[in-house]
Amino acid sequence: MRCVIARFPFELTKAGVLESMKGIKPEPSTGESVIIGRRHYPVKQVGQVITRQDRRDFSAAEVLRAMAQLGFTCRTLPKAASVGILSSFRHASAMLGTP
Repeated sequence: MRCVIARFPFELTKAGVLESMKGIKPEPSTGESVIIGRRHYPVKQVGQVITRQDRRDFSAAEVLRAMAQLGFTCRTLPKAASVGILSSFRHASAMLGTP
């Protein structure tokens, strides 16, 4: 499959990605990740290995899109739930209590 990562075209296959990631130890993941085999790899680590580019040259979204198109399971960060931040007026009213 042809995909563009960091403005460079790459011809990627699922077997090629599996072969590239063989023997690579996954780094601790705190953000988006890709499941390759039975391991969870950070997206930026996968992008660096398969493109041989610096991690600052591409975005996680580019790699996630390519890996999803190849059929890998991708995990993204959950959207933050709204915590109900009060305005200063409502906060002061809440502190005073209701009659």
